[in-house]
Amino acid sequence: MKLCHRCGREVKLEAGLQRTDGCPVCHSDLKCCMNCRFHDPGAANQCREPQVDPVLEKDRANFCELFQYREVSAVGLPGTSASPQSDKDRARAAFDGLFKKG
Repeated sequence: MKLCHRCGREVKLEAGLQRTDGCPVCHSDLKCCMNCRFHDPGAANQCREPQVDPVLEKDRANFCELFQYREVSAVGLPGTSASPQSDKDRARAAFDGLFKKG
């Protein structure tokens, strides 16, 4: 699912994302670094793509050709059926399975 970086609401895109598209709830720009899967505050220029041109305003629409909307899983989000505890249990079981013999 795609979420708005500002309000956290789910964004449903009927067609491809255009540079001028905005969140229907808070009206913030959607095609911006903050919504991109390559955005990383710890990386150079805050982007994991090394050949990208630097963007100064990360929350504003830009012309980046490498933009890919960040997808998040619904698991663990408020209002979903899966609980964080079940995720913790699954992770623990997977971890324990690494050390079991034969």
